[in-house]
Amino acid sequence: MPRKYTELTFTESVKQAQSRYGARSQAARMEEMDVVDDRLSEREAVFIHQRDGFYMATVGDDGWPYMQFRGGPRGFLKVLDDRTLAFADFRGNRQYISTGNLAHDDRVSLFFMDYANRRRLKIMARANVLDAEEHPELLQQVEDPTYRARIERVVVYTIEAFDWNCPQHITPRYALGELAMLEQTAMA
Repeated sequence: MPRKYTELTFTESVKQAQSRYGARSQAARMEEMDVVDDRLSEREAVFIHQRDGFYMATVGDDGWPYMQFRGGPRGFLKVLDDRTLAFADFRGNRQYISTGNLAHDDRVSLFFMDYANRRRLKIMARANVLDAEEHPELLQQVEDPTYRARIERVVVYTIEAFDWNCPQHITPRYALGELAMLEQTAMA
C-alpha cells in the first residue's frame, strides 16, 4: 500500500527530478514503506503540543504560494483527534492573506520545527476557517484564557498525510527557556 504522503507529493514532475538526480530508487522504497502517515500517533501529538509556532503555506488565486508563521503559547495548536488539529486565530495585521487563500483552495502544508533537537514534521492538510462566534463549543476547545487577544476565527485542519524529515542540515537554535534549562543542567 503506497504511503499517503508520497502519493500527494511525488507527482510525475517530482519523479522525473528524482530520476534525473539519481534518487528515484530511494524514493520508490519510501513510497512502499508500510507506515500509517495519515493519522497522528502519540509521538506526533506530543511533538505538536510542545511547539509554540509553525509555518503554514497556502496558495492564492493566481497560483503564488504564501508562507506564514503562526505562533502562540506552547500547545496553542490543539490535537483534537488523530486526524484533526485546530487553533484560535487572533486578530493580527488584518491583511487576511492566508484566510483569503483558503477560501480559494483549502489545501495547506504545515511545517513544524524543533531546532534544539533537530527535528521537523511536515503535514499536508485541508483547512476550514470558522467564525469563532458561530462555533462556541469548538472555541472552548482551542482558547487559552490566559492569552489575551481577540479571537476572530477557529482554524481546523483535517490531516491528509505527514512525514518526519531527517535532521540533516538543521542548525540547532534555542529559545530563551531552553537555554536556561541547558545552563542549569550544565551547572548541576
